[in-house]
Amino acid sequence: MSDKKLKFNSKTIHGGQQPDKAYGSVMPPIYQTSTYAQSTPGGHQGYEYSRSANPTRTALENSLASIENGNYGLAFGSGLAAIDAVIKLLNPGDEVVSTNDLYGGSYRLFKQIFEKYGISFHFIGMQNVDNIEKAITKNTKLIWVETPTNPMMNIIDIKAVSQLAKKNEILLAVDNTFATPYLQLPLDLGADIVMHSATKYLGGHSDVVVGALVVKDKELAEKLYFIQNASGAVCGPMDSFLTLRGIKTLHVRMQRHCENGKAIAEFLTKHPKIEKVYWPGFEDHPNHSIAKSQMKDFGGMLSFITKGSSYDDAIKIVEKLKVFTLAESLGGVESLAGHPASMTHASIPKSEREKSGVVDALIRLSVGIEDADDLIADLEQAIG
Repeated sequence: MSDKKLKFNSKTIHGGQQPDKAYGSVMPPIYQTSTYAQSTPGGHQGYEYSRSANPTRTALENSLASIENGNYGLAFGSGLAAIDAVIKLLNPGDEVVSTNDLYGGSYRLFKQIFEKYGISFHFIGMQNVDNIEKAITKNTKLIWVETPTNPMMNIIDIKAVSQLAKKNEILLAVDNTFATPYLQLPLDLGADIVMHSATKYLGGHSDVVVGALVVKDKELAEKLYFIQNASGAVCGPMDSFLTLRGIKTLHVRMQRHCENGKAIAEFLTKHPKIEKVYWPGFEDHPNHSIAKSQMKDFGGMLSFITKGSSYDDAIKIVEKLKVFTLAESLGGVESLAGHPASMTHASIPKSEREKSGVVDALIRLSVGIEDADDLIADLEQAIG
């Protein structure tokens, strides 16, 4: 059966995959090699040097393309390396319109690395698409979207933004890390590029750092492949193998992440000491109807603030957690808690952070696949 006809749960296991040519290995072997024998100069079996291509990485890239309904996948050494490749499509004088509520590492890369090379970045709230239209100029070449956003869980209408981008001949890139292709397919909604920190849900076991891009257009893919090879920020064969293994259970893990995320969100919103819970599954969440239309479920990520919005209270809670681990990152099978202001978003100036709601009292949870009752009990004892 063609990959295109497979449903998602089958694509995670079979999408873009073939038994290994050497011995029929069901899982792609780890080709732990930097170079490949040639019979004559240029006479090889499709591989010359592992920065340019490696069979294990190819298997991962084919899987990435399949699960995102794209035609071309590219795997990088990290999510930021993948974003770096996208920005390298641009030239000095070009402008990028980005959501103002985004991962701190993306903000740092945009402002402290690429801005000094003459690329301008404009950070705006994107919940209302009209705001994006007002920010577009003749120099705008890229719109950068996260949805749900990190860490405020804001929802951006991918289809509406894609229509705006096409009308103005602008590339649209969507960071799909929080949702994963299990919940949302940006290319099907009109995006040109999908980005993942595959470190998170795609790998799923907190044991690898990998980034990914997926596109449909051949010309765009060729530009990105050139940048990938020329800049060299590729992932190794072991990382490729681990991520590919993680993808094979993505669908069953995401189902539990969503179930547990809902249970935790509902517990927190009823708790007398909690002021506000940010989770797109609530009917009063801004753009909930858009989340419902473009996502299959609402995910395992959420953020909350205690009553009084006290920094000290937030720190005490994350320090008391026992089943949740206080750590950077997200999307692993284990539940993690983070304090964005001092951890993932520390590189964003406080004044900029707080404009988008990332206050010092905010706590972000990556809800894992443990028993929900244990997670709730842990939060209960930590909040007190």
